[in-house]
Amino acid sequence: MKPTIELFKADSFTADENGVLTLANDADPRDASLDGVHTVQLQFPSFADGRAFSQAFLLRRRLGFAGQIRAIGDVLIDQLAQMQRSGFTQAVLRADQSVDHGRQLLAQYDAYYQGDAVDVKPHFAAA
Repeated sequence: MKPTIELFKADSFTADENGVLTLANDADPRDASLDGVHTVQLQFPSFADGRAFSQAFLLRRRLGFAGQIRAIGDVLIDQLAQMQRSGFTQAVLRADQSVDHGRQLLAQYDAYYQGDAVDVKPHFAAA
């Protein structure tokens, strides 16, 4: 039996003229060219679909992407702390979400015990 081949539209991995790359939530970031890209937009078609968290982690930790990672789509403030820990730097909140409340939630914790995509070392080993 032949192995299956995943097919993507050509524009799935092409940055626009401003250096912004938008990835479908089922795309593998390792297949994308990040040359000239300063912002990667990752899509949340539903708040319950968390594949963009894995994409952000891959971009930061495995691919060493140092640019902006922006969450777009059905983005709730409840997801912001995990987004930050997964490597996101920007989030475009759903229209019914409060930016001020989101900022308050992010300010509640100044450190986490475990390491994450941004701060790899656990809190106890950071000193």
